[in-house]
Amino acid sequence: MTVLTTARLSLTPMTVADFDDLCRLWRNEDFTRQIGLPAMTSETVWLRLLRDIGHWQVMGVGNWAVRRLEDGVWLGTVGIFDYRRDLVPAFGDLELGWGLDPAFQGQGYAFEAVTEALRHADEDLRLARTTCMIAPDNAASFRLAAKVGFTPWVEGDLRGEKIQLLERLRK
Repeated sequence: MTVLTTARLSLTPMTVADFDDLCRLWRNEDFTRQIGLPAMTSETVWLRLLRDIGHWQVMGVGNWAVRRLEDGVWLGTVGIFDYRRDLVPAFGDLELGWGLDPAFQGQGYAFEAVTEALRHADEDLRLARTTCMIAPDNAASFRLAAKVGFTPWVEGDLRGEKIQLLERLRK
């Protein structure tokens, strides 16, 4: 499994040790409101974590825990994955996703983590195209997506909710 590092961050594949941090993130209504989802129960977070761990085993890619190098503080997640979402239209290519604890937003951490994940997608995995989806009201994620080269692709429908789908071609 792939470990990535940047000047300030380590990106390590998810493990059960990330459970408490994930619970804190997914119970944070400031965070879940940004992405258009309700806060999650521990059971739901556990199932998501097991999915992410299994994703690495089956697909060779998945979600990374993002930690600050200087002190090991857990900041959030970034990942490359195929969740086979109930999405219309279907992605057809691997998806990039990210989510940082609101306490650490606005400090360039998401940009740094996403940039490194995309470098890995471009150079190591040689993915021709990556996709992402962003809730309509998440202005910060739209700015970040544009900054790293994503462009609007199509408006989609995820379980009855409108969602913006974006794409990025390998550089």
